[in-house]
Amino acid sequence: MTVVWINGAFGAGKTTTARELIDLIPNSTLFDPEVIGAGLTHLLPPKHLAEVGDYQDLPIWRRLVVDTAAALLAELGGVLVIPMTLLRQDYRDEIFGGLASRRIPVRHVLLAPAETILRERIAGREVPPDLPDGEIRVRQWSYDHIEPYRGALAGWLTADAHLVDTSALTPYESAERIADAVRTGAVPVCDIVQTPEPTAETVAAGVLLFDEQNRVLLVDPTYKAGWEFPGGVVERGEAPARAGMREVAEETGIQLDDVPSLLVVDWEPPAPPGYGGLRLLFDGGRLDGAEARRMLLPGPELRDWRFVSEEEAATLLPPVRYERLRWALRARERGAALYLEAGVPVG
Repeated sequence: MTVVWINGAFGAGKTTTARELIDLIPNSTLFDPEVIGAGLTHLLPPKHLAEVGDYQDLPIWRRLVVDTAAALLAELGGVLVIPMTLLRQDYRDEIFGGLASRRIPVRHVLLAPAETILRERIAGREVPPDLPDGEIRVRQWSYDHIEPYRGALAGWLTADAHLVDTSALTPYESAERIADAVRTGAVPVCDIVQTPEPTAETVAAGVLLFDEQNRVLLVDPTYKAGWEFPGGVVERGEAPARAGMREVAEETGIQLDDVPSLLVVDWEPPAPPGYGGLRLLFDGGRLDGAEARRMLLPGPELRDWRFVSEEEAATLLPPVRYERLRWALRARERGAALYLEAGVPVG
């Protein structure tokens, strides 16, 4: 089972190419995530929808795209062809990482016509006559997204995807190029870490690392949304502190010489679809400037890293995770570990 994700600007011809592609790749099925967005307009309160400019900004949309793709492949097998514009790297990482956690590899293809050709295609797009404000909602929407597309193309997108210049190609010819590239392996599986989704409560170990200004290191994982501490799930038979040391080495390349000391034990209650479990934070000590500069980033697991103050961490971390950090810093100051439940000290 695999996913062929066809990316590109609005108007690049993704859907028409995808329809041609499923006739060229045996046992393939078309899945257009637009249907998820359309369905959410009937399921979510209008006020909630009005708070975002694009349904891709809704965490539920990104989650449902992953869940639906996995369910379709479980039902049908084979190859799932998904035509969908993804211009934000964090959304790409969240969706592709979610698929990787279900052991579903993704082959990422970018349709990239010249911008003049793209604008001509947008101008020639048919607008449904019964669609209110169709000219603005369809054609102008596509024009407005050319600039974000240009920015993604100059940044992460070109390096991440297999580029197909469709300026002089018909949709069928584009599909032929993609089918051949998939068959020959010219489109590699995306280099993104595979972290199986838990099926029960887990124990996770994080390690706090500090710079010479006593700021704490946060990392931005490729396989899930939001900032985190270096660390991960403790494997069967593994000591939690050693798991934290292993994860730090795998994620950042930093080898800790000493076993870190415990700062907090936090019980995270289950919140579907998560199972919760124990979350431990350890004190990994202070890194000098040379050690910080040796960090192996970016890589398959992490998109970015930064040292932040406690106040800056409050703007990056989810509330419960920030509370875990806040109490870990107090425990470090006092020299005594704390027990928390959902980020709140107990006892």
